[in-house]
Amino acid sequence: MPRSTRRAFLVSSATLAAANSCRATRKSSLDSSPRSDGAQEELDVQEFIEDVKRANAEGGQPAVHELLERTVSDPRSVVLGIGEPREAGIHPVYRSAEFTILNVVWAPLMILLPHEHRMWATIGIYGGREDNILWERTGSLVEASGASSLSEKEVFSLPDDVVHSVTNPIERLTGAIHIYGGDFFAVARSEWDAETLREQPCDIQRVMRLFQEANRRFEAGKTGGG
Repeated sequence: MPRSTRRAFLVSSATLAAANSCRATRKSSLDSSPRSDGAQEELDVQEFIEDVKRANAEGGQPAVHELLERTVSDPRSVVLGIGEPREAGIHPVYRSAEFTILNVVWAPLMILLPHEHRMWATIGIYGGREDNILWERTGSLVEASGASSLSEKEVFSLPDDVVHSVTNPIERLTGAIHIYGGDFFAVARSEWDAETLREQPCDIQRVMRLFQEANRRFEAGKTGGG
């Protein structure tokens, strides 16, 4: 199996190859200097949505990638703006036909099956860690082709045809902002069985149950239950 580091994957991604030519020239609200009174700056969620809207319209995914890098470079600001992660879940922040913003919180040691998005995705970690396995299609099956390990303040982007699986390898919640290049909830997509690696329709209700079960394990662990 070819080995791929996170950095190598990012550099080789055709979507991000144009990133250096799409540097934002305007001054975003997220670039503001630290407050003189020493107080922590809080992410303005509505302003962030407008920034994503402009970045997507002006530069597409590479511009959104840069914006998200600036955003998660101050994780505490993100937490103050969207709230401290309390439980695993997929929490919509904004949804339209053009893009979707989700606040995704992974439970400790949670695993999500190989799946596709059928639209580009850019992910920024504001707390914890997220490990990805990248998969290549071989007929109705997939085979692992690389890996990506993301820690706090790191961002990576996936093209619209990628298949990946996600693991939170640590024993605490991981929080991430996910931005998708379309209406995330309106697109039918595939996932691949964990045992056979065969393609099947993605069942969003099953995914939601997976988060609920992960939360039950998380709560049981906090209270000492088995």
